Amino acid sequence: HLYVTDVEAHKKFWVEQMGGAAVKLGPMDVMKFPGVLVFLRKAEPTGGTEGSVVNHIGFLVRDLDPWVARWKAAQIKFVMENMKNRQVFIEAPDGVKIEIYEDKSIAAPIVNHHVHFYTSAVEEIRAWYVKMFGAKPGKRLRFEAADLPGVNLTFSPSEKPTAATKGRSLDHIGFEIDNLEAFCRKLEGLGVKFDIAYRKVPALGIAVAFLTDPWGTYVELTEGLNKL
Repeated sequence: HLYVTDVEAHKKFWVEQMGGAAVKLGPMDVMKFPGVLVFLRKAEPTGGTEGSVVNHIGFLVRDLDPWVARWKAAQIKFVMENMKNRQVFIEAPDGVKIEIYEDKSIAAPIVNHHVHFYTSAVEEIRAWYVKMFGAKPGKRLRFEAADLPGVNLTFSPSEKPTAATKGRSLDHIGFEIDNLEAFCRKLEGLGVKFDIAYRKVPALGIAVAFLTDPWGTYVELTEGLNKL
């Protein structure tokens, strides 16, 4: 869920440059990709993803070359380009950093891949997501990581303190949960304090809850977004 200064500029970026499909959830603009929904809300973010506990998000593409040519033609900012390893970093409006890898085996031209956390407590944050969400611990390349259905959580050490996500251009991440009410009760039993307790949103046909992990990542839990 992004906080953006210009919704139309972001829609243009996420549709024309990233290949997302623009859909609506009530009044909210949502960019739909295989495996992830990118929500846009007009706001004045306090900063980009750089310096935040969520440093960037990652996608896979089936063929990197035409995407790079498209982005260069549109003068998209490249943070890093490593074509030897078939990897680039680009920057969306409002300083949202995106990593792109090539994977010729994927079923769609572009799919969701990972959320990359930067923290001084790599082992602790991974253990927390394993305990709370049932993520499967492992490695991604040289990084400590944990997998959930549809997304990899990657963790890198940061020598500098990182800021909480709330209020930044990437304000929060989210997970779709089966039987959310029971899951929230489980988390409460494990000591989690919710910022916003479980509630239904009949107008949108979903249920939601919000929490903040111990390292400052604002997290939304939903039930019903899989119908979007």
